[in-house]
Formats: sequence, structure tokens, C-alpha cells
Amino acid sequence: MDNELTIGEISRRSGVASSALRFYEERGLISSVRAGSGHRRFARSALRRVAFIVFAQRIGLTLEEIAAELAKLPSDRIPARKDWARLSGAWTQRIDQKIAELQRLRGGLIQCIGCGCLSIDKCELANPSDRARRRGPGPRYWLG
Repeated sequence: MDNELTIGEISRRSGVASSALRFYEERGLISSVRAGSGHRRFARSALRRVAFIVFAQRIGLTLEEIAAELAKLPSDRIPARKDWARLSGAWTQRIDQKIAELQRLRGGLIQCIGCGCLSIDKCELANPSDRARRRGPGPRYWLG
């Protein structure tokens, strides 16, 4: 029992609402066993899985992608640091892409975004004769 935590304990320690934990369990992202009273009991290792889920969502992975990543963890033992490193190592490119996109967004706030408005005096320099319209509607320089 010392290695098992209630849903309330997992919620308090992870900062994730109990309802979200039940949702993750329904999706197969975490698992519990039922005590004699019918209450859920989670292995202590569920805390790391919940932290992984929260982090993965923050970098933009869908629940389906998260489930696929979690399925790569060993089922016959508690995942070690090398197991978690192997999973997260593949995300470097995804994070770098997000950083690049955010930098483009920041640049677009003060530069021409290719919207075709030609209302800012700089637009005539950055987008002469509204040539961005040939690339399609909307903020073309921002969209890439």
C-alpha cells in the first residue's frame, strides 16, 4: 500500500485535477487498480507519467501522440532515466520548430506580415505593389 496513491494524492502532488486523471485513465495513459473499497489506487510511478503527459501537452503533442510515446516505455519494469531521455530526445526538433515559429511571430508584430493592406508606410518597402497577394490571402509572410 505504501507504493500506491489515491487519486486525490496523485492530484495534489501533480497539480492535475482528479477529473483529468480519470480522463487520462479512460484514454489508457495511466492505470490504476481498485482497492477493496472500489477506490482507485495508482502506483507511485503514475506521478512521472502524469508529469510526462502535462509536459507533452505543453509542447503540443496530442493525446494520441502521447499514448504512442508512453507505449514505448517498458511494461516489465519502472521506466529508468534512460527510457525517459530516449522519449524526450526526439522532441528537440519539435521544440526548435516552435521556437522558430514564435520568433517569426514576434518579427511579424513589427514588420510587414504580407496582409496586403499597404496602410503602413513601411508596407510599400516590404511589400511593393502588394506582391504578397500572389502567395494567397491572409498574412502570407507570417504563415510562411
